[in-house]
Amino acid sequence: MITVRNNSESGRYEAFVDGELAGHTEYYPQGDHLVFPHTVVDPQFGGQGVASTLIAAALDDVRAQGTRLDPQCPFVRGFIDKHPEYSDLVWHAS
Repeated sequence: MITVRNNSESGRYEAFVDGELAGHTEYYPQGDHLVFPHTVVDPQFGGQGVASTLIAAALDDVRAQGTRLDPQCPFVRGFIDKHPEYSDLVWHAS
């Protein structure tokens, strides 16, 4: 079972598989939005849906906070491209 939690002290969302840290996506605030620069999944958990579950949970939390994000991480950007229901969360410079 994959669980995700926001580790706000470290500036990252963390994914756990059966209690073991399996991956994380980093974020930091910039002005009125969050920047997501990097996502990492431990190779032993590859192909198990960890990254997708992690990013979906992070984006759901961003939505719940009422903020937007700059998806600089290629995986986050690709996830949003494949799941357009999250496209409204993408911050655009004005």
